[in-house]
Amino acid sequence: MQPFHLAFPVHDLAAARAFYRDLLGCGEGRSSDSWIDFDLYGHQIVAHLDPAAQTVAVHNPVDGHDVPVPHFGVVLGWEDWQALADRLTVAGVTFGIAPHIRFKGQVGEQATMFFRDPSGNALEFKAFRDIGQLFAK
Repeated sequence: MQPFHLAFPVHDLAAARAFYRDLLGCGEGRSSDSWIDFDLYGHQIVAHLDPAAQTVAVHNPVDGHDVPVPHFGVVLGWEDWQALADRLTVAGVTFGIAPHIRFKGQVGEQATMFFRDPSGNALEFKAFRDIGQLFAK
């Protein structure tokens, strides 16, 4: 699988660095005084400074929860997802949608959690016990 690239706005690069590098454990790549490259599980995400950026407040209903749109994240292995959920909980992260199992007992059953970075960007991390269910109908 090829890595994806995502550029997104942040209000404060120091806060983004503390969140993505220090809390999520993303490796830091190149940077300048207006952007920072991060390694998010092998994918390149770039936090670009935009003090005027506005957080979008759109939600769509999914399995009884209001899922924020847009959002981004990574599909992790089950154990890695649980370790991240535990680390974020211990760190006191406020979840928009707390770690739980979505579509329990159905096609596409998955572990999922949603939270926001310091600039309000929504992230979702999920895992499947059977990765073959990723695109199952």
